[in-house]
Amino acid sequence: MRARTDESARPPENRRAGRVEPDPAPDWAAPALDSVLARVAVTRIEVGDRFPLYADPDTGTWRTTARGSWTGGFWAGLLWLRARHTGDPSDREAARACTARLADWAGADTSARGLIFWYGTVFADDGDRIRNRGARACRDAFDPELGLVPWGSAFGGPRLMARVDGVPGMVPLLATVDAEAARSHLRRHLDLCLGSQPSSWSWLHTEATGWTACADPPPGWSRGPAWLLLALAEGACLPDGDSFAALFDTLTPASSVPLADTAHPGSPLDTSAAAITALALLRLGRRDRAVGLLETLVGRHLTTDGRLLEGCYDLTAGTAVRHELIWGDFFLAYALAELPGRVAGGTG
Repeated sequence: MRARTDESARPPENRRAGRVEPDPAPDWAAPALDSVLARVAVTRIEVGDRFPLYADPDTGTWRTTARGSWTGGFWAGLLWLRARHTGDPSDREAARACTARLADWAGADTSARGLIFWYGTVFADDGDRIRNRGARACRDAFDPELGLVPWGSAFGGPRLMARVDGVPGMVPLLATVDAEAARSHLRRHLDLCLGSQPSSWSWLHTEATGWTACADPPPGWSRGPAWLLLALAEGACLPDGDSFAALFDTLTPASSVPLADTAHPGSPLDTSAAAITALALLRLGRRDRAVGLLETLVGRHLTTDGRLLEGCYDLTAGTAVRHELIWGDFFLAYALAELPGRVAGGTG
């Protein structure tokens, strides 16, 4: 399934006789995309059959996982973006092989399957079978009483939780088999995450107390609003999705590249949250704001060899707080490829 640009998400002035006329990409966008996708080739040689997670900012050496964890789909997605960009059969075969290794996650009890299966197959030429398998498994896990797919037990801890990182990807994935379940999943998370002050990004459900906000991730977490904004952009493409797009201003960050924890002024930046936000802005038709954000990422945080640095994996645990993150690279590449209204040479 090819990624597409929904005409309803474009400003009216960019529509011509029912067709979207793509705006030209800035001069710096194509070289930046080239460098990120060249980095993908280097990473592929380094990691082999493993999945990259985060890389040392000085050496560029990757920390890897055997099965991909919740980030495996981003590596598969990057491989597909490179394959579309180069047209090289060897790149296409590497992308196919990586996507095939995601299949075992269909049976994993986690709403992170949205991140894994949607972004791991959205650019794939032949990802329908794996995507459909993941979508049906997620629909089967949908809890009609709670109105969502629970976070699940695959990564430990209580099963009946709602986490904001279980929403993006899950919305379009569920929509392929059950649009109403997709809308419900998004609405419930919006009600939970935005219904408290300050916002809470993780919630526990028990029969005795109902939904209770959790302290981790903290309210100032950089990726909380970024993930939810991306989910809003995905929800806006659903039938009757205008109400989701209307929440745009609630979640758009004031600064271009947010702190990893906005409650701590001395905390490091998180470029991965900015890259997620940039794609969401494009999908919501806020092109000028997206271009400005991407220009900041490319001009200040992208190395000449295609590494998006200063991403923060987990500030609380002190893990990879100024590193290259695989999802930061993915969302930067995705957004750069979207700028001219296409994806890596494919039809937008």
